[in-house]
Amino acid sequence: MTQIPTFNLLESLRHLALVPCLWFALLPAPALAQVTSDTLQTTVTLTEPDTTKAGVPVSTLDPALQKGALRKRLIAPAIFVGVGLLMIDNGLYDRQDFRYDFRTKPFPNFKSDVDDFLIFAPAAGLLVFDIFSSQNRHDVTRQVGLLAGSAALASALLWPLKKVTAVPRPNEENSYSFPSGHTTYAFVVATMVSREFRGKSKWIGIASYTTAGVTGMMRVLNDAHWFSDVLAGAGVGILSTNLVYLAHDRWFKNRGFNAQVVPTVMFNGTPGVAMVIPLN
Repeated sequence: MTQIPTFNLLESLRHLALVPCLWFALLPAPALAQVTSDTLQTTVTLTEPDTTKAGVPVSTLDPALQKGALRKRLIAPAIFVGVGLLMIDNGLYDRQDFRYDFRTKPFPNFKSDVDDFLIFAPAAGLLVFDIFSSQNRHDVTRQVGLLAGSAALASALLWPLKKVTAVPRPNEENSYSFPSGHTTYAFVVATMVSREFRGKSKWIGIASYTTAGVTGMMRVLNDAHWFSDVLAGAGVGILSTNLVYLAHDRWFKNRGFNAQVVPTVMFNGTPGVAMVIPLN
């Protein structure tokens, strides 16, 4: 007699519940931590009007310049990279186990190119908010410099790690899997969006981190990366952007090369362009 396969509802629900649980653990943490930090800072400003640095009131100091700012911004990236390293190989639950539970068993034939386009979603969101919102921390010219610096630092960390670790991809296409490049650059932009528009709404940061996290999880579903690669990539992306912003706020503040190109009219009446460079 032919045995009819039964539909295991609990098993299916377990796999479906795995994705939102991972999102909750991986994605909104940096944004929620930032919201908590901002709330604590507001409380200190209201209750302690003393000066903390060279006679400057607490309320006028940028959060990135306050004591412990670097330490707080290293916590989430360190956790992500550390857990990613632990998941490469351990006796409890490693990348092989996660791959089997998350992809091999429930979605063995999954294939999609969405992750190749989703990586640009945070950048598109940054552009949209720049156009329709006036609550960004920096002007567009300075944002371009911050984004370029963050991406350059991320690349300087990412590619040597890939070469040194030489971790084979799950699909065995090549040996440069750890960390995930897609995830790294998605989190670079997501962290920048969160820092630029955190004063407007905490949900902007949460949405940006969620989109970046979905990019990483799609890489796992496509069998292009291990989950350990995604965790490490998120850590490298967040760390790179936070370090660039911290360096900017500590050493450059509102100074630097803020050149702007604007349309103008020449002395002879013909149209042209002019470059404006503030000297103060």
